[in-house]
Amino acid sequence: MNSQLVSYARQKIKEGLSELTEGNQMKFKRMYSHNNLELPINNVVDNMPEEKLDWALTQVQNTLKMKEVK
Repeated sequence: MNSQLVSYARQKIKEGLSELTEGNQMKFKRMYSHNNLELPINNVVDNMPEEKLDWALTQVQNTLKMKEVK
């Protein structure tokens, strides 16, 4: 993936996660940093492999949409 796209995806994931609850953020940590749940959420995103960014961004966006519906 292009480095600019990687940076953009990481930034959008961080922005989306900042709008979600601590519970949602913990679920994200369990999926992407299950060995270190104490890691700050932004560090989790920074440490994610590039190939997981697309799906992670989709998950965050879908969660934000569900939040709006409620």
